[in-house]
Amino acid sequence: MNSLDHMLRAGSVAIVGASGRPGSVGEQTLRQLRNGGFGGAIYPVNPGYDSLAGLECYPDIGSIGQPIDVAVLAVSNARLETETTKALEAGAKSLTIFASCHGAAVDGTSLRERITLLASRAGAPICGGNGMGFVNVEERLRICGFYQPDVLEPGGVSFLSHSGSLFSAMLHSNRALAFNLVVSTGLEQNTRMSDYLQWALDLESTRVVALFMETIRDPDGFAKGLGIARDRDIPIVALKVGASSRGQAAVATHSQAIAGDDAVYEALFDSYGVHRVLTMDEMTDTIELMSSARRPHRGGLGAVHDSGGERALLIDTAERVGVPLADLSATTAETLTGLLDPGLEPVNPVDAWGTGRDAREVFVGCLSALATDPGVAVVAFSVDLTVEERSEDAYAVAVLEAAATTDKPIAVLANISTTVDQAQARAVRGGGVPVLHGTETGLRAIGHLLDRADRSAWPPPAPRLTNPGPARLDDPFELLDRYGIPTAKTVVVGTGEEAVQAARTLGFPVVLKTGGADHRTDVGGVVLNIGDETLLLSAYEDMAVRLGPMATVSEQIEASVEVGLGMVTDPQFGPVVLISAGGTLIEVLSDRVALLPPVDVFRAERAVDRLAMGKALRGHRRRVPPNFDALFDVVARFSELAADFAGVISTMDLNPVIVGPASAVAVDVLIGPVQ
Repeated sequence: MNSLDHMLRAGSVAIVGASGRPGSVGEQTLRQLRNGGFGGAIYPVNPGYDSLAGLECYPDIGSIGQPIDVAVLAVSNARLETETTKALEAGAKSLTIFASCHGAAVDGTSLRERITLLASRAGAPICGGNGMGFVNVEERLRICGFYQPDVLEPGGVSFLSHSGSLFSAMLHSNRALAFNLVVSTGLEQNTRMSDYLQWALDLESTRVVALFMETIRDPDGFAKGLGIARDRDIPIVALKVGASSRGQAAVATHSQAIAGDDAVYEALFDSYGVHRVLTMDEMTDTIELMSSARRPHRGGLGAVHDSGGERALLIDTAERVGVPLADLSATTAETLTGLLDPGLEPVNPVDAWGTGRDAREVFVGCLSALATDPGVAVVAFSVDLTVEERSEDAYAVAVLEAAATTDKPIAVLANISTTVDQAQARAVRGGGVPVLHGTETGLRAIGHLLDRADRSAWPPPAPRLTNPGPARLDDPFELLDRYGIPTAKTVVVGTGEEAVQAARTLGFPVVLKTGGADHRTDVGGVVLNIGDETLLLSAYEDMAVRLGPMATVSEQIEASVEVGLGMVTDPQFGPVVLISAGGTLIEVLSDRVALLPPVDVFRAERAVDRLAMGKALRGHRRRVPPNFDALFDVVARFSELAADFAGVISTMDLNPVIVGPASAVAVDVLIGPVQ
């Protein structure tokens, strides 16, 4: 038995601090437990009462004399250590704590540490403290000290939250989201979000898991949970908030500067296919859409509108958030032509508003036509569901009738959340069609669904590209060579004569770089395209006076694109690889992708394509076309290097990697060993 079963599937509950005082935590805890329809044993504990709500009330938990699966400690911090000790001595198998656990214990340690130690020694998991408890809707088990709705219908959504307020808000949502488990994790004293995640994934009913996160306290367990979800094809939707100042005081490399504190979460979520959302509105839209039993094949969005203006709004927003609009087949266009009034174009998105024929017939026909098109993966009926529209129920009837003709995902996409008529929305949802509450949040939700379909077609990771053997950190270019990463031919020099001789060997033009500074460009330590010996000597002498005699002379590489590759080390998850714009733009453009290494060439290509730079360059006419295949190969090889040197290299920069017509070449490398 999982230790969390005693808590989350409790058959007996003791409420220490149960009360008859209206509005108190003790009164609400007892009320919510009974309102939820809990069928197990309930033991109120309070020496001030003989009975509460028709139940015998015990003077202390030790006098119950029956098995206790979960002891709810609805008491203040001042009584918490004493009541924890009593509960564990009485054999309570788990604890739920609402209090903040702030203050000192009897032995002088922090109260939080003391409570955690006592419970952990007894093998009792804690929900909390400083949380709002949990609700297992399937088991009719409500362990929460605050008001929740009288009726909660069980469903397939698990919501785990570091915010107690959002725990309550989600339960009060009018979105008709149906949960099986909702947890306010609180301080996670000895039970982490990863524990609840793995428990929820074992529920047969779980269709989607949503996480509101501030941090990860158990990186190995959390990654294990994400792996289980991926293997079982259960979507994870996550909203990560908060950022620490770790690593910001002294930034030694470009990679540290562009990584920030968020890179590891970006890389982790990408590695496991977690759908990261930016707002709670986007989360609820995504949860509702993911909860549907319908899954898309690969393709784009098809949309039907009753407004030319809102059609244009959707087109603009879809382009901005990266949701592809499907190109329609000639057959679909012909079908639409037969449905639409003259002057309305048979294109996607479809403006179907006209006056010539029955609206329901037109909308059903257009929606069904899009659903049958092979390039359409998801269909959206983009209407506002206002009260005026409800009068005829034409839109609700139309979308439900169209949904019955296809197994593809179909949803109503309202443009203004506050105008959605709840009665009409309930009718639509009752027929299994999601209602999304906003143009952008709804489109982002659709984007997550399409991304899920794309990832389902990805091949398994390919075998490694490299088998480098031993390599030395004192020669960075030799290290790159062992991993098969092309580098610019480079000679280290200490005098002007050596610089000239190096240039004669390499051939002009050359590049001169100082060896006396890290951020060379910032201090005038890089001179490009030096065409003869006179210019080289002049540049070297100037650099030597300002920055010292040590320098390098490198061959000049013909450039089409400059890309930055970097590696930083996260204290929890290890190395993170970063891909960004290169050269002097690396810290100017906030355009970077983070990955957990190693990745293969296929995944390297997908990562580069997520860059705004990558998308722009794919379709850009350039004098020297970049060899993107060579870049993807270098990214994969660099990621293998980063994974192999975890714990040895702290940071690493290849900036820039020059992508030319024939190859991708690293022209500069900076390594920061672990201190």
